[in-house]
Amino acid sequence: MRRTSFITILVFVAGLGIGYFARGAVGRFQQGSHAADLAAIEKLHQEDIEATVTQDPSYLTKLWSDDGINLGFPGPAVVGIKAMGEAYQKFRADYPDFKVLKYAPEIKDVQIADGWAIEVGDFAATYRTSVKDNPVSVIDKGMRLLKRQSDGSWKFALVGLK
Repeated sequence: MRRTSFITILVFVAGLGIGYFARGAVGRFQQGSHAADLAAIEKLHQEDIEATVTQDPSYLTKLWSDDGINLGFPGPAVVGIKAMGEAYQKFRADYPDFKVLKYAPEIKDVQIADGWAIEVGDFAATYRTSVKDNPVSVIDKGMRLLKRQSDGSWKFALVGLK
């Protein structure tokens, strides 16, 4: 009986040790993965700023996942990458002199889970619709849903600003 108890205790302690080290390895992996996700999301943020300032329709479209939903256009939601490209092209055609003078998103929180990220923040911009118009400054509050792509990059899946 004593021998069985000793073996049971030994196996139990060994299990605790293995579990402790395995959990530490998984935690370090998750921390590394989380850091990589945050870096890739920050890259998307920088590309968003560049694309918004240049107002290049193809550059703006590349920031979206294939099934993205943009609630920022007037009218119904723009759904899908093809529709997104068409909406950006139409906006450019309707407002050929539109110029973004400043775009400074301030992301306040990012939560990442299972290949998705939700971020909230304030989105400050200054723009001019034509060369003879005075600049207009806005600060919108918004939420963006991001989707991790198979290559590890992130793209917008849903954007809603208020």
